Amino acid sequence: MTAVATLPAPEPAGIRRPTPRRFLMCRPDHFDVYYAINPWMDVATPVDRALALAQWENLRATFERHGHTVDVIAGESGLPDMVFAANGGLVIGDRALSARFANAERVAEGPAYHTWLAGQDFAEVLAAAEINEGEGDFAVVGERILAGTGFRSSPAAHREVERFFGLPVITLELVDPRFYHLDTAVMVLGDTIAYYPAAFSSASAALLAQLYPDAIIATEADAVVLGLNGVCDGKHVFLSDRAVALSEQLRARDYEPVGIDLSELLKAGGSVKCCTLELHPTRVTAAVAPAMG
Repeated sequence: MTAVATLPAPEPAGIRRPTPRRFLMCRPDHFDVYYAINPWMDVATPVDRALALAQWENLRATFERHGHTVDVIAGESGLPDMVFAANGGLVIGDRALSARFANAERVAEGPAYHTWLAGQDFAEVLAAAEINEGEGDFAVVGERILAGTGFRSSPAAHREVERFFGLPVITLELVDPRFYHLDTAVMVLGDTIAYYPAAFSSASAALLAQLYPDAIIATEADAVVLGLNGVCDGKHVFLSDRAVALSEQLRARDYEPVGIDLSELLKAGGSVKCCTLELHPTRVTAAVAPAMG
């Protein structure tokens, strides 16, 4: 009797798969807290730089262990917050927009990140004309960009990003100073999000509820440990190990949370996403943006 070959059983529809990503990070060689520009920063609280470096190295190694590529930009003396690479710009496909920081203490980070971006093989690298803090306030979700304002990035920067990348930008107003950047209150999970509604104005919270009816709603307890300041590769979600309830919610949705301890960097108001600028691939259906003068 002739054996009949059998095909493997199909995988369940909607199965979550990780996608290799490319990240830019900056070692915290100069990390410190000697000024305060957000409610998390206390100049009287000492920083253990050796511990910050060890925690950062663990995050980098964790990304690489999960199949992601990590580029590293050299930090600069006098720029203790340069470790928060997400604020350095926004990159989609072959276009990059470097940041223009709101606070005088961080202004020099913009040119530092611009120089690195200009040294890559992007077709166009533009220094922002408007105040924006990169992926701190811009989140690429599918074919749109969510954009925060209220504390750092200006609404005019939202329009600049929309023109440059040719993608629709949705303006969201942040109202709680603890969540001074969008990436402290929203985490991208593929084509949906997790977020903390109370960080937003009532109108912006309502808009998010309309756009993402399937979103994960974070608790205040998880939001205040910057649990939403995480990175998702489609399956794995790298986030603060203190965000216990959020991790449970993610697991219930078939994501795989990967807890990371960044307690030293939290002293400056940063966690996993703050340390990670994603170099996004081109979106297939994205419009081709015209060059800006």
